Amino acid sequence: MGITKSQIFTNAQNDLSVIFKVLGHPARIAILQYISNQQSCICNDLVEEIGLAQATISQHLKELKKLDLIQGEVEGKKLCYCINIKQWNNVKKQLDSFFNTTKQNCC
Repeated sequence: MGITKSQIFTNAQNDLSVIFKVLGHPARIAILQYISNQQSCICNDLVEEIGLAQATISQHLKELKKLDLIQGEVEGKKLCYCINIKQWNNVKKQLDSFFNTTKQNCC
């Protein structure tokens, strides 16, 4: 496998590729949908709802947190996650900007 030459691409292109990579897994989409429909969310709820192992859920949460799409608070021995609205709006702006600059003259 070749080395990615990310330096030859713009910052916007590199930023979007990170967003698409994080959002490119169906488990992460399911996690985001579940969290966005809850008042609060505890990791064990995700295990039951999504049907994946605790360790797998934790890895997906880690990737979502890296992009800052979710934030968590410690409640005793549990973590409570919610959507980071400020970052989510930033991601939406980046996606809107990308798709609004795309020409619409395709077949």
